Amino acid sequence: MPPPGAGGAGSADFASPGQTPPELVAAPWHTVTVLLLLVGIGALSAWSASRLPAGSTGGYFRIQSYALVFVWEWLTVAFIAWGVRRRGSGLSSLVGGSWPQASAILRDLAVAMIFLFGSSVILGALQLAMRATPKAVVREILPQTPLETVLWILLSATAGFCEETIFRGYLQRQLSGFSGNLNAGLVLQGVVFGLCHGYQGVKSAVTIGVYGCLFGMLARRRQSLRPGMMAHFLQDGVGGLVMREVLKRYPLG
Repeated sequence: MPPPGAGGAGSADFASPGQTPPELVAAPWHTVTVLLLLVGIGALSAWSASRLPAGSTGGYFRIQSYALVFVWEWLTVAFIAWGVRRRGSGLSSLVGGSWPQASAILRDLAVAMIFLFGSSVILGALQLAMRATPKAVVREILPQTPLETVLWILLSATAGFCEETIFRGYLQRQLSGFSGNLNAGLVLQGVVFGLCHGYQGVKSAVTIGVYGCLFGMLARRRQSLRPGMMAHFLQDGVGGLVMREVLKRYPLG
């Protein structure tokens, strides 16, 4: 991976701060379809969560939920790959960066860890200001058994790759191109990212939207999704397991 601000393999399509918005990598109708699907699924999940009685779920519910999210995210990435390929490009142009040596992987991992620390401080302050607390549905979806834990880790890896590809790799670029403004594209993809997590409640959706914007800034700075994918995986995977233990000790009311 090249240093920040330098191009890498497949990174030519990433626009750095101060550059003009990137060209569209898929047809407008394709992006509208992706947006409608994402917002629709987000609204449906929020509606379902609002009708879910606390304590009414079990292992079958969690495994089924993990499977649905897994399939949905990979199908969305496949649809994006198809749309991008129609313009003569591929997923590698969305991901950007390269790992020619092991040191490049370690460098991206270090960037991911620094990002996680900094974003945790920012989001923690935001949650404190809004007095946001996790909804009961968050506890319901966290893994409880060894099998669920393994599936949770696999799902977190899927989220790290798929969600960064969908939101920061594809939507941020497309929305920047549509609006003619890099910052607008960055913010808009963060808004959509937050809406897709509406099942966690309004305050959490706002926090996650800001988190999405921070991920967008990281992708733009590094001209690669790789550090963000690592950070996303660690946040969902390790962070989810830590939250499970915290909620066991301090259960939600």
